[in-house]
Order: sequence, then structure tokens, then C-alpha cells
Amino acid sequence: MPDSLSFFETLLHHTFQNPAYLLEAISHSSYANENKLPCNERLEFLGDAVLSIVVSEYLFNRRPAISEGDMSRIRAQSVCETALAAHARKMGIGPYLRLGKGEAASGGSDRASVLADAMEALIAALYLDGGRKAATAFVLSFLTETIEQAIDGGAARDYKTALQEKYQGKNASPLTYKVIRESGPDHAKEFTVSVFRDEVCLGTGSGRTKKAAEQAAAKKALEGTA
Repeated sequence: MPDSLSFFETLLHHTFQNPAYLLEAISHSSYANENKLPCNERLEFLGDAVLSIVVSEYLFNRRPAISEGDMSRIRAQSVCETALAAHARKMGIGPYLRLGKGEAASGGSDRASVLADAMEALIAALYLDGGRKAATAFVLSFLTETIEQAIDGGAARDYKTALQEKYQGKNASPLTYKVIRESGPDHAKEFTVSVFRDEVCLGTGSGRTKKAAEQAAAKKALEGTA
């Protein structure tokens, strides 16, 4: 078990003052039942709440153009079981989880539900031992790209499609999106895009990716606020 502790402390970039939090976070109910120890279900509950507030705060502070409905959809897509399990597999946490004999024999170390629950429990353990700042840093270290992809692939497509549908069948020229400005360093670019119809600007918006900026521009055009 010392190897597991070392692995997770390296992964989380945190040395635990109370290792019991970490041990509980990686203990599946099957292992806990066999060894009469606490399982990670309570930590999972707390971790789910911490994860939700971190993602919500990220969207609220960094994406002011996104509506409440879109924020809810993006958050749900970013923190779903499938997404969390995928990140857990990339991190290689499966072999280091404490599973009961039956759970381990049936492939529990690669089961999506087990991995996703463990991720939430780890977030809670880090939150309890290292505070909100440490938990936030860990969550955003692996989830920022997923959130941005959810923005580009979800809300952005909705606004662009809605704008296209608004003008289709009116014998109008096609809509075109043009990048009119780029700012910021390479690792944190900010793009500003305008959407045009017959050389008339319908809306302008900004985002960390071109697709996100196109989303914002289409949203502005739909609102009639070029």
C-alpha cells in the first residue's frame, strides 16, 4: 500500500497530512466490506459536489457569454461517468485502487463506474487535506480541455446551427465567420470572431478557441446585438 500512496501523492501533487483520507478514497466498497474498513462512497458524494462547483466557477468566470442552460449542459457533459473514467484510465489509477477479490477478478479496475467514483473520492480527499485551492488545481489540470471541447462541440454548434436555420431559405448569401483579432500568449489565446451576411456584421464574440468565439458571435447575432 505504500506504493499506492506514493503513486497518488505524485498524481495529485500533494503530500497528505492525513493519509487516512487517501486510503479511504481508493477503497472500493468490495474491499471495505472484506476488511471491515471505510469505503470511498461518502468521499465520492463530497467529491461530486466539489467537482461541480469547480466546473461551475470556471464556466461562470471565464465564459460570461454562455447562458445558464448551456453551462448546465456543458458541466454535465464534462463531469459525466464516461468522461471521468476516461481521465482515470489516462492517469492509470485502476491498478492502484483497493478492490475486493471478486471485484478485482471481474475487471473492476477498468470498470467505468469504479474509476469515476474513485476520481470523485480522490478530489474530496484532496479537498479535505489540502483545501479548495489544491482540489481546484487538480480538477482543472485534467478537465480544462474537456470543458473547452464541450463548449466547442455542444453550445457552439447549437448557436451556429440556430443562426443558419434563421437565414436558410431566404435566398441570402451564406454566413461567413472571420477572425478579426487574436490576443494573449500562445498557451492562453483569446480569439475574436465576427459573423457576416452580405458583408454586414451580424455579431461579434470572443473565446479561447476559434470555435468558442464563433459560438459567441452566433449568439450575439441571434440576440441582434452585433
